[in-house]
Order: sequence, then structure tokens, then C-alpha cells
Amino acid sequence: MDLSTDRYADARNLMVDGQVRPNRVNDRRLLEAMRRLPRERFVPPQAIARAYADEDVPLGGGRMLLAPMSIARLVQLGAPRAGEQVLVVGCATGYGAALLAACGASVTALEEDAALLAVARSALADVAGVTLVEGKLREGWQRAAPYDLVLIEGAAEAVPAALAAQVRVPGGRLVGVLATGEHMGRAVLAEPSVGGLSVQPAFDCAAPLLPPLRQGRSFVF
Repeated sequence: MDLSTDRYADARNLMVDGQVRPNRVNDRRLLEAMRRLPRERFVPPQAIARAYADEDVPLGGGRMLLAPMSIARLVQLGAPRAGEQVLVVGCATGYGAALLAACGASVTALEEDAALLAVARSALADVAGVTLVEGKLREGWQRAAPYDLVLIEGAAEAVPAALAAQVRVPGGRLVGVLATGEHMGRAVLAEPSVGGLSVQPAFDCAAPLLPPLRQGRSFVF
């Protein structure tokens, strides 16, 4: 993309310098990707004016595109490495998956909402390293498991057991937001241990709850 003719280049730079970098995001690959990726492609036409705002952007059906600072800190927490296999659960329109691919990961982006999948197919058309798949979020994507990193792009009341089982042992990790109340949550980093996933709280994160990941019998934590 030629940034010299890009009308949103200034908005991206302001997003990175005003929202992302001041919030302890220092991964150069990630910052460069956020300056380059056209975030406006990942929102509905009526929401383009909010694409670079410091807030979650409504996508319809109770789903949101995470605020720039939130998705940046979650991706950085996952510490993706080049060549790793990554599963993004609830990829929505694909922005988080595109950021991970820009960090060199091979990304499987899972979504079950047909309208969001349609937007993601268009937005990710020229993004290398992302495979978009359709399926139930709580079931993960067993066909490509195990994963070095599982990123839940939104909040969950607990983590589905199926997702926990798809984390590579040893060396894998899961990153997501556990809801602690209405419009409240805490980002966590979970790694395999003898007793299951060992969870470490990382930072407060008010990510919206993913409706398909409401509490159920097949959940852990």
C-alpha cells in the first residue's frame, strides 16, 4: 500500500502514537502492522468514521471490533513468533488475524457469524498467512490443532474445554479476556500444566463478551 496516497495514513499513525504505544505496546512488528493495515476495511461502511477511535466498534449482532489498544495488548501478550500455528477464536472481520499474520504467524481465523465472515473474506483477500474457517467458536478448529497460540478475540465467562485441549503441549499458550462483571474483564495468559491450563492475570481489559462463549458445562477455569 502506498501510504503517500492513503487518506487514512494519518489516522493510523495517530492511533498508534496516541492509543497503542502509550499503553505499553512495544512490539515493533505489531506497531508497524497497525500503521499499515487499513482498519477501515474491517468495519461496516456506516462505522468507518469510528474505525480509528479509542473504542470498540459495533459490527452488528452483538459483536464488536476490539478497540485498537485492546487487540494490540492481547496480541503482544500472546508473543507470536514467526512460523507458529495460531488459532483466532471469534475473528469477526479479521483484523486481529491480520495483525498476527503480519507478525509472521500462520493463522487459522475461526468465525461462526455469516455476516462477519462475508466482511472478513473481503478484508482479508490480500492478506497472506490467514486461513478463514467457519465453525462453532466453542469447538475451536480441531483439523489444524494443536496450536502454538490460541487467541480468543473478545471476552468469555470461561474458556471452553475444547479450546484448552487444542493448545500445544508443551510450549503452547492461550490468551483471552475473562469477564469479571458487566463490561469488565481481565486479560489472561494460560499455559499447559500438569493440572490443565495454568492461568496468569495480565491486565484489566473491558472487552465485550462473545455471545457464543457464555458459560456452559463444557467450560474450564
